[in-house]
Amino acid sequence: MESLPFIQWCLDNLNYWTVALLMAIESSFIPFPSEVVVPPAAYMAAATGELNVWLVIVFATLGALIGALVNYGLALWLGKPIVYKFANSRFGHMCLIDQAKVEKAESFFIKYGVTATLVGRLVPAVRQLISIPAGLARMNLPKFMLFTSLGAGLWNAVLAALGYYLESIVPEEQLIDTVTRYSHEIGYGIIAIVAVALGIVIYKGLKKR
Repeated sequence: MESLPFIQWCLDNLNYWTVALLMAIESSFIPFPSEVVVPPAAYMAAATGELNVWLVIVFATLGALIGALVNYGLALWLGKPIVYKFANSRFGHMCLIDQAKVEKAESFFIKYGVTATLVGRLVPAVRQLISIPAGLARMNLPKFMLFTSLGAGLWNAVLAALGYYLESIVPEEQLIDTVTRYSHEIGYGIIAIVAVALGIVIYKGLKKR
């Protein structure tokens, strides 16, 4: 993956603050996969001890929340017509955003409601954009921050666990390819678990009524 010089410098100099910065970029409308940030930082924590894997998760989640708030605020401030106009613009396409992707995120939000900001953080192609329909719908901000932090924290914990575990069995140059290969399957597995858990909670609630 080719990166801008500044982003590449951050990747080459991973610490808690560069992890947070890169995850803020990843969580905004700028396309940047979390798989190239969190697993290498966790890998470094396991290999050298220069970083603490728990703090990697904390700072990655903080960065993801900041990026999500950027999307949320822009959608809230600009409104749906301008958001869609941006998605169809040349700059939007340069950011790998188009109307179809925004509509997909919006449909996901409508289907799952406020919990979409949690579950959506685990879904490829929805993860970075789920904050936009939340902003368009003027979702309650504290609730948005809570669900976003939970979803991002869960996903970052998965990526960190992968990076930390793979340090003992995979050479560093093969790390990104290995994580990318398994991250989607793990993400969908977590979604299935969350869906079952929510179903049980809803069923028990209806049964009590």
